[in-house]
Amino acid sequence: MPDWAIWFIVGAVLLAGELLVTAAVLGPVGIAAFAAGIVAALDGSAELQIGAFIVATLVAIPLARPLARRHRESPPPEFRTNAPALVGEEALVLEPVDRDSGQVKVGGDVWSARSVAPQEVFERGERVIVQSVHRTILHVSQTDL
Repeated sequence: MPDWAIWFIVGAVLLAGELLVTAAVLGPVGIAAFAAGIVAALDGSAELQIGAFIVATLVAIPLARPLARRHRESPPPEFRTNAPALVGEEALVLEPVDRDSGQVKVGGDVWSARSVAPQEVFERGERVIVQSVHRTILHVSQTDL
């Protein structure tokens, strides 16, 4: 089997491993293996192939790590989407909200809601603030908190 094919197979396996692990280590090393495979396909010596692999690894890892770290961290509040974006929003009580049941309207959507404090009960028409989201249930509290 030619050297370039071996490098490409190693690169593909490492990239597939990156999809499973998502640690931003296997992917850059897999890309470096592809770089070494290109050198091998151009009839580069074994020393050149290894050199290309090392250089590409040393370049790819420092570039990939910050990108991966940013991707894994939760987005800042101004970039939240879906239910997490509702935290801090004001809601209108449609059905009385207590610790066990209730409904609120946030924007144009109706959500199930529960009060944060067990003793709090919010009546229809009151305004509350969304404190947290658990699955599809909003946890709400008084607006002056």
